[in-house]
Amino acid sequence: MDGAIGQPVRRKEDHRLLTGKGEFSDDHSMPNQCWAVMVRCPFAHAAIKEIDTNAAATMPGVLGVFTGADCEADGLGQIAHTPFPSTQFDMKLHGPGGTVGDNSFAGINPVLPTDKGRYVGEAIAMVVAETKAQAAEAAEAVEIDYEVLPAVTRTRAAATPNAPQLYSEIPDNVFVETYFGDKDATDAAFDKADHIVKMSFDIPRVTGVPMEPRSALGYYDPKEDKYTVYAGSGGTVRQKREIASILGVENNQVRVYALDVGGNFGTRNRLFVEFPLVAWASKKIGRPVKNTVDRSEAFVSDYQGRDLIVDMELALDVDGTFQALRSSNISNVGAHCVSLSPL
Repeated sequence: MDGAIGQPVRRKEDHRLLTGKGEFSDDHSMPNQCWAVMVRCPFAHAAIKEIDTNAAATMPGVLGVFTGADCEADGLGQIAHTPFPSTQFDMKLHGPGGTVGDNSFAGINPVLPTDKGRYVGEAIAMVVAETKAQAAEAAEAVEIDYEVLPAVTRTRAAATPNAPQLYSEIPDNVFVETYFGDKDATDAAFDKADHIVKMSFDIPRVTGVPMEPRSALGYYDPKEDKYTVYAGSGGTVRQKREIASILGVENNQVRVYALDVGGNFGTRNRLFVEFPLVAWASKKIGRPVKNTVDRSEAFVSDYQGRDLIVDMELALDVDGTFQALRSSNISNVGAHCVSLSPL
């Protein structure tokens, strides 16, 4: 290390990437592959009454149309997002009334739902065809009878007692809470404060917008009885384990490749429904299956976050010295809770 400290370190990857030799998710292809396109929910909250796939199934190039009922029939499990932080340094989160950690109901996470759509852009069905264009055209022909249900998009309104319920198990939509600090001492400081300053902040929900739109290629090898998934990710070991759990196979029957990843920072760390779905479809159809979302699809279906409403008060004495801080925070984690680490 002599002479290295304080000196610039030359990057080694630039030439490969700048000359088009990167290996991103959409760069992976296999012989005889076909394409999957998701049919996405157009409503924020709607019961799924019936799905008619007959017209789509007979269109040119279509190899299969799959719904949540097909997933259930094959015994596909849910995505085990395990959103509660597990380190000793995080605040201990609990459900309303003191339910501890993972015992708090955090919603359901099927790969394709059978009961209702819970956000605009949620995948409801999957069409597989010879080409992406044929799959997209057939996806337009899938007829879904929805019963549109009341929806709420404002975070404060969602946490009120009379708000529309996303899950019957969570009457007020609030499934996790935590408290910290010395409440009695804080209240006492505010009672005798000479000045109190109050401010509120509303930080809206955002999406990560990675440079590389989400893509996944799945292949089932019947001779080895193993699945291979190419998908950009920041957590291949976890995704390997979760895909195996969904498919109902051993961990050593799943291999996940994530080589170059065009942007991550959180939104790519967790499993997306398309990753196990293309692997499952490959076994059913007998060919490699690929899915690549476009930018508008990614915008409504990538994992989002950071929504936070803060009501904050600062207690000061006559000289302006801070005496206490009191804050109430509400965070919108969306229709499916993926991670609570930001809390």
